[in-house]
Amino acid sequence: MEKTLILIKPDAVQRGLAGTILNRFERKGLKIVGIKMMQLTDELLKEHYSHIADKPFFPGIAKFMKSSPVIALCLEGLDAVDTVRRICGVTKAREAEMGTIRGDLAMSIQANVVHASDSLENAKLETERFFNAGELFSYDSVLATNIYSDDERS
Repeated sequence: MEKTLILIKPDAVQRGLAGTILNRFERKGLKIVGIKMMQLTDELLKEHYSHIADKPFFPGIAKFMKSSPVIALCLEGLDAVDTVRRICGVTKAREAEMGTIRGDLAMSIQANVVHASDSLENAKLETERFFNAGELFSYDSVLATNIYSDDERS
C-alpha cells in the first residue's frame, strides 16, 4: 500500500471545509495513518517549495500558507498517490472537473483548498517532511475487506 501527503490549506481551514475534504478521502476508502494541525514556518515552506523558492511569486505563496494553520494528512491505500490526485482535481481549481475537491470547492490556483503529493517519490519525501516516524500509525482497517478484493490486500 502507498502512503501520500495531503495538506488542507489555509483557505479550506478558514472556510470550515476540513471535515468535508477529509470525508471525501475516507468515503473513497483511503485510510488515515497520520493527521495533525500545524502552523507552517519559513524554513519548512522553503524546503517544501524548494523548486520555486527563488521565484518572484514565492513570497506571496509563503504568506498565504502561513496565514492560518494547515492540516497535514498522511493517507494510505492502493495506488494512493494517483487516487488522491484524481480526487483533488487539477491545480487551477476553476478548471478542475466537477466532482473533484477543487472542482467543487475552489476557484483559485493558489487558494485551491488542498496540496497533494504529485509522485510516489515526492509523497515519501513530503510525508517525512511533515510527519515524524512516531506520528504515523500502522493498523489493520476492519473495512479493508469491503474496500479491496483479497488479491489486492495481499
